[in-house]
Amino acid sequence: MSETILQVKNLNKFFQTKKGLLHAVDGVSFDLEIGNTLGVVGESGCGKSTLGRTIIRLIEPTGGEVYFEGKDITKLKGKALISFRKNIQMVFQDPFSSLDSRKTVAQIIAEPIRIHKLAKDKADLERQSLELMDTVGLAKRWYNTYPHQLDGGRRQRIGIARALALRPKILICDEPVSALDVSIQAQILNLLKDLQAERNLTCIFITHDLSVVYNFSDDIAVMYLGKLVEKAPAEELFRNPLHPYTRALLSAIPVPDLSRKKNRIILQGEVTSPINLPDECRFKKRCYECEETCGVAEPVLREVSPGHFVACFHCGSGA
Repeated sequence: MSETILQVKNLNKFFQTKKGLLHAVDGVSFDLEIGNTLGVVGESGCGKSTLGRTIIRLIEPTGGEVYFEGKDITKLKGKALISFRKNIQMVFQDPFSSLDSRKTVAQIIAEPIRIHKLAKDKADLERQSLELMDTVGLAKRWYNTYPHQLDGGRRQRIGIARALALRPKILICDEPVSALDVSIQAQILNLLKDLQAERNLTCIFITHDLSVVYNFSDDIAVMYLGKLVEKAPAEELFRNPLHPYTRALLSAIPVPDLSRKKNRIILQGEVTSPINLPDECRFKKRCYECEETCGVAEPVLREVSPGHFVACFHCGSGA
């Protein structure tokens, strides 16, 4: 049985707005085992990226706990927090804005090594930087170039090399291929898969593309307006989706065979505002299986079969 490396318990991130409290991440809980990948999917604005940034403490959580190897990292401060950051690193969505345009490729990759004092001297720093470039498939000739001189795929390789520089145990990938061309997407995904196998990395893979997350993840968590509405092993989720929102997402995946008809589920109605949420199902206004109980209370995420969790009254998992 695999060992749990990350536990997220009732994690919250709320933002104060003029109209009230915006629930970006609301009561999210999950466990992640060593070497596994959790895919996090959902529409834009559902809280996927905020979840990743809150876990790594780029954004401070409003409440909840995040345990890394049994230690609650939400309570870390000062040097303890800086030391912890070596263990979890992030690859960002936009490979251009996430890189310092004033620094060369060598300087960007070397910066975390220098800050955490992981190099013996200047020669060792250069050696480690070149090794990382080779690891992610960047030719040495790009060593002294700047990000604006490279294409999106190479920029993202720089971001991955920078994330790997501290030899992290967990890698959070926030839409790492959405800003890239399709052909480059495949290269980056294959690189991430190879790196995970070689280094036994544990990953959280955030994306809106279900076809991508299926091939990359062991488990998939579906988010809607800040909450997890379904979580299951990848094959189980695709074979037996239970939540109406999950089924709608899966129906939207393009099918390359034109002779094969696919029943699209078109969601109607308004998206519920994430500000000052009522005590009811957040998907109620768009749900095609809405029941009377959906407007009375909010369904709770419960295990309905081994490893398969869903928050829906229609599926018999409500409070």
